[in-house]
Amino acid sequence: MRRLARAALALAAGALLAGCAGSGAAPRGTGDLGVVIERAAGRVQVIDTTRRQVLATVPGLGDLSHASAVFSRDGRYAYVFGRDGGLTKVDILLARIDKRIVQAGNSIGGAISQDGRLVAAQNYEPGGVKVFDADTLELLADIPASYGDGSRRSKVVGLADAPGQRFVFSLFDAGEIWVADLTHPRQPVVTKFRDIGAQPYDGLVTPDGRHYLAGLFGEDGVALVDLWRPEQGARKILAGYGRGQEKLPVFKMPHLRGWAVAGRQAYLPAVGRHEVLVVDTATWQETARIKVAGQPVFVIARPDGRQVWVNFAFPDNGRVQVIDTLEQKVVKTLEPGRAVLHLEFTPRGEAVWMSSRDDHRVVVHDTATFARLAELPADSPSGIFFTSRAARTGF
Repeated sequence: MRRLARAALALAAGALLAGCAGSGAAPRGTGDLGVVIERAAGRVQVIDTTRRQVLATVPGLGDLSHASAVFSRDGRYAYVFGRDGGLTKVDILLARIDKRIVQAGNSIGGAISQDGRLVAAQNYEPGGVKVFDADTLELLADIPASYGDGSRRSKVVGLADAPGQRFVFSLFDAGEIWVADLTHPRQPVVTKFRDIGAQPYDGLVTPDGRHYLAGLFGEDGVALVDLWRPEQGARKILAGYGRGQEKLPVFKMPHLRGWAVAGRQAYLPAVGRHEVLVVDTATWQETARIKVAGQPVFVIARPDGRQVWVNFAFPDNGRVQVIDTLEQKVVKTLEPGRAVLHLEFTPRGEAVWMSSRDDHRVVVHDTATFARLAELPADSPSGIFFTSRAARTGF
């Protein structure tokens, strides 16, 4: 069955290539395309969200055990960041690798600049951020995450783009947030916010580009920087949200991104707890806690903000729960498959795609009726990324 599926994908890829090469088939846009990471195979699938089809596979991307992707402004190229430090520029229309470099020893993600000309990679080893020309992947800037007396380097997490040709990121080991202005790419200007809290593990920029939040793993709380008023420094919000209660063991680090902001409320995974925290983004005060089935990993808002979907760490990673943001409670529990690692909404939110790693499939559900719309085979799928991210800050 897998051999037949691969043959079908190869035929689809040929049709895709023929259409782009001008052989008589109509050219196509990229607005309803995306990529699915096949983590164990070092491949990405190119998918069509309108027809709910796999169009092609692109191999040769290295270690994708922890991989993410961003897109060029026109949606043609996906920049895939691999665990092995690989940065691969994939042409999703021609279904092939355009350029690939290995820029670090251990990397966990990246971002693309406001004007789409710069791609930045965040690195564990060596700790720091490297910035590349988005067209050629030429190295333009190397920002080592040195701290203390300068002899040590921190792992970098939570890298996000911000308006003004800036990248914002956190230093896990140092407990710092840095803002790098790349207006002049070969001469970055870095502003450092120190003592922001213990072990920031991930970060997000709000959809308006104003606030950067870093979740703290080493203590209860979240660090916040107002990028419109950086002179005010970093401050702590939600301090002690678990105080007086025994923290559960953490089976998988939760993730923060702008996906969790719905209207005026931010929905954040509580570290080591079976809760989603609700925060008013005007005051940054906690307004509610929503009990969920397990330790949340991704807390993702549907584009219209009416729903928030949550997946979980082991042993509850076969379930996904839906929170109604008017009722502020869980209204649906789904079981899409074993080990649901990631969720991605179509641009206007009528459907959600979910990767089931251990069932080797991607499932698509209607977000209004919760009905299953499609299943697509994939080899240990993890991240799902759609080209609509190209037009959004923080994605």
